[in-house]
Amino acid sequence: MAKKIIKKYFPDTTKFRDHRHLKMFGSLLNSPNLWHFNRYSVSMAFSVGLFTALIPVPFQMVLAAALAILFRANLPISVALVWITNPFTMPPIFYFAFKLGAYVLDVPPTGFHFEASISWLTTGFLHIWKPFLMGCLIVGTLSALLSNIIIRLIWRYTVTRLWQARRLKRKRSRLLRDRD
Repeated sequence: MAKKIIKKYFPDTTKFRDHRHLKMFGSLLNSPNLWHFNRYSVSMAFSVGLFTALIPVPFQMVLAAALAILFRANLPISVALVWITNPFTMPPIFYFAFKLGAYVLDVPPTGFHFEASISWLTTGFLHIWKPFLMGCLIVGTLSALLSNIIIRLIWRYTVTRLWQARRLKRKRSRLLRDRD
């Protein structure tokens, strides 16, 4: 059901292939798994997209596209999931990652005052970069693993229910035929 809804509103693959930032991948975009919806490509797309979203690097969408190509994940889902971290969700997610990294590294999470300036990046960021990046790596890796497992379980459950419904429908139709 969800697969049909997603496909209905999904842009044409040629739009993605002709996108100015994705043209650099050239013929690598011809792999069928990059565009199809199957258990592997969708679960890997969630892993790639969430991991990339939670790693604080510039050009996350290009990185997500490159990783999707490398792992044969669904490209549009991978790239779209990067937007989980946006200007509204970044502060709480990255603050949580910083706190987690400080806990794991056993570094006291000292309060800091963020300032969008070059001077803060050269002084303030130097004090928090280790726990921040460690937390981002942990949260990104865990979300990638958990999302992959959850998507695969949901997919399997859905397919199993569809097969059971088909079996039941065939059984009912045989019973009705045998009755007549």
